[in-house]
Amino acid sequence: MVHELADFERAPERCHLTTAQLDTALFGPAPALYGHVAVDAADRPVGFALWFLSFSTWEGGHGIHLEDLYVRPEARGTGAGRLLLAALAAICVERGYRRLEWVMLDWNPAAAFYAAIGARTVDDWLSYRLTGDALAGLAGQARGAAHTSDRPTG
Repeated sequence: MVHELADFERAPERCHLTTAQLDTALFGPAPALYGHVAVDAADRPVGFALWFLSFSTWEGGHGIHLEDLYVRPEARGTGAGRLLLAALAAICVERGYRRLEWVMLDWNPAAAFYAAIGARTVDDWLSYRLTGDALAGLAGQARGAAHTSDRPTG
């Protein structure tokens, strides 16, 4: 279904995910990706949500970043998407997370659905991304720089 989502988002050539990569991300020794699958009455998969934990320094706690939400065309309007989002909202409430956030393409017709459930756009923030040569170039600047660590100090 991830490749179906890439088709829907008009970028199938950019989706390189393999089953092995997804299995490792979800079920490997240190999973950092979580997922939910919606199924129909015949137990066939009709949608999914893939997410990971975020952290807000302003809120002082975790939240959920929804990486992908997809419902197959034949299941849209059945409530599958709402149930997937409701499951994530329930996790937030149960665990004390303060945010459930996601980004979407500006042409996606799901905007009306998101507004109907009370989601609001965050208009004063811009999304940035480093990839490919730009990412490698910046990483190269770390060589010889001051020591950094991803572990707590003190």
